[in-house]
Amino acid sequence: MAQKLEDRKGVARLFRAPTLETVRMVEETVEKNSGEFKKTQIWERLPRKVMWPTYVIILDYLEEINKIITSDDGIITYIWNPKLAKKMATRKHY
Repeated sequence: MAQKLEDRKGVARLFRAPTLETVRMVEETVEKNSGEFKKTQIWERLPRKVMWPTYVIILDYLEEINKIITSDDGIITYIWNPKLAKKMATRKHY
């Protein structure tokens, strides 16, 4: 399903929305290689081929929801802490 997306310069472009399976595959690959590689190097290590624009959209999404960060030198690090998230979700609210 092609959709329009406004890019950072305000120009509409078409992209294919990634499937949940593809998002999870990219997230798991980033987590496994956390802190070791740059964007292109992780892309080359994906178990299945993903088009570059789709891959970039997934990385933008993972960064937006605070699961990854990119250092100044381009290294991608997985920062999501599911144990802490579970602990916070089960705490008592006063």
